[in-house]
Amino acid sequence: MSTPTQIQASLERVQKAQSEGLLSLGAVENIRCWLTQDRYATYLPQVIEHIDSGKWQALDDAFWTVIPFGTGGRRGRMYEIGSNAINDRTIGESAQGLADYILQMPVPPANLSCAIAYDTRHKSRHFAELCASIMVANGFHVYFLDDYRATPQLSFAVREKKCACGIMVTASHNPPSDNAVKVYWSTGGQILPPHDSAIIDRVMNVQQIKTVPFQEALGASKVSIVTQEIDRKYLAAAVQYAWSGSRDVKILYSPLHGVGGFAVPPLLHAAGFQDVIVYGPHATPDGDFPNVPGHVSNPENTAVFTAIIEDAKAKHADLILATDPDCDRMGCACPLTTEPNSPWATINGNQLGALLTDFVLGKMKPLGQVTDKTYVIKTLVTTDLTRKIAESYGARCEGNIHVGFKWIAGLMDELGPDDFAFGTEESHGYLIGQYCRDKDGAVACLLMCQLAADLKAKGQTMHQRLDELQIQHGCHLEDLINVQMEGSEGMANMKKLMQSLRDNPPAEMGGLKVVAVRDYGNLTRNFVGGETEPIVAPKSNMLILDLALPQESTPSGNAIAVRPSGTEPKVKFYMFGIEPVEGKAGLAEAKQSVTDRISKMKSDAKHLA
Repeated sequence: MSTPTQIQASLERVQKAQSEGLLSLGAVENIRCWLTQDRYATYLPQVIEHIDSGKWQALDDAFWTVIPFGTGGRRGRMYEIGSNAINDRTIGESAQGLADYILQMPVPPANLSCAIAYDTRHKSRHFAELCASIMVANGFHVYFLDDYRATPQLSFAVREKKCACGIMVTASHNPPSDNAVKVYWSTGGQILPPHDSAIIDRVMNVQQIKTVPFQEALGASKVSIVTQEIDRKYLAAAVQYAWSGSRDVKILYSPLHGVGGFAVPPLLHAAGFQDVIVYGPHATPDGDFPNVPGHVSNPENTAVFTAIIEDAKAKHADLILATDPDCDRMGCACPLTTEPNSPWATINGNQLGALLTDFVLGKMKPLGQVTDKTYVIKTLVTTDLTRKIAESYGARCEGNIHVGFKWIAGLMDELGPDDFAFGTEESHGYLIGQYCRDKDGAVACLLMCQLAADLKAKGQTMHQRLDELQIQHGCHLEDLINVQMEGSEGMANMKKLMQSLRDNPPAEMGGLKVVAVRDYGNLTRNFVGGETEPIVAPKSNMLILDLALPQESTPSGNAIAVRPSGTEPKVKFYMFGIEPVEGKAGLAEAKQSVTDRISKMKSDAKHLA
């Protein structure tokens, strides 16, 4: 038991560390709270031990801010103590704050229940049981997925069991050091305004975290194990998107040490794809992601596919698919041509979204399922090729929404899910249908297998089909760079960068003139020369620099978007290049022109940061 004298001595040491530049002001304020407030009493000995041992860098990292809800929930590095770390206290506050908000609603939900699932990360099962014990202690019935399961299955479970909310314990594609909770609303989608800010208000003010031991709650039938039920019903809902067509394709699939092995192969087999091989080195569920380059299981990262491609060549596979640890994102690689010794290449998230938009609408159109009400959704930083493809089928494309699949799910419900065809975002997230309200890596794999088999029957690969779409709609190329900005100093640098771009945008980027800046922080588009116009969109800390081609003064579709990540300590720069294509013969020239332009954009963006 820590004494008042020990606490006072610790407070003095903390103040001295700040004066010596060893602790940021934010860390000092949060450490003071953990030293003096009863709600943190359990952690007092650990905080004092850190102070006595002079672990100032660890303390600053763990306390410099309060870990927020971002685009994908509350996510960060795991550490035993700290307001800016994932630990029992911050996870517990998240669950308790969610329960408090729902219980204090003017009209509480009729079905006071919560679905909970978890992935293969370290401590995911522990955090899932902790969340369950808290929800039960607050009067909720918990539907628990009692094994590693995919995030879209959690979304499906919320809807299937008509829950008031859901909790998924996962840090998606983050490094092994991280974990997180994603919080879901009764729709099956991640929380949106006004619920998100209201929930975080409750989270920040949690005093006591109520708990009931998990095994006690299970024994009292306040926790229902629904793993097999949800598996069966999810599979039945997902396999509906297996259209008739060829199944002659050999698939090499990697779950990247995550949960995908429990979702993808069963779905592909149910849809008639029998030649499915799980890539052995990535097959074992393991939160260290030991056989993935850099131990980061992100299908956006082309290095993930290097070793798998060599195995695919040896096995004469037609297609490689990979999903991230919670199986809500999908990545792909395939041969450039149908020649036996063709080189292989990955397909990025924008290109996959365009291909799948074309595939889905191409299947729906002959069935009379595309009308003038049919719509596709993309985000503001997703390729405009998706829009052009959708419109070519007579559908419309809704694209004025920010990063994060929760916005796609929310717009689905706002516009009416009956007319929703497909949702896509550049970070490898895809959804079809109404069975859930989050991106689904397993169903994306199902769609990709069908597309690959159809194209193989025509003597084509996906790269060749993508070329056809570029010829038809113009050459659209995109790229992304991430600038890491860790800790309190990194956050200050992020704010400085964004403010600098608002106050003094560059005159040129990539050799093209900056003719306007779209500021989603104040919802205005500011043209060079002083004119402004309003932007109709949700607010977000994002800027888009609109670029004009030489000798022109109006935006050309070439652009650079800049935004701090909502889930990781980095700033993202998105490059967009567009060029008309003069027939098949002009494609190579257009690609080279846009590639060179984007390369210059990337160079200029790195200098900005």
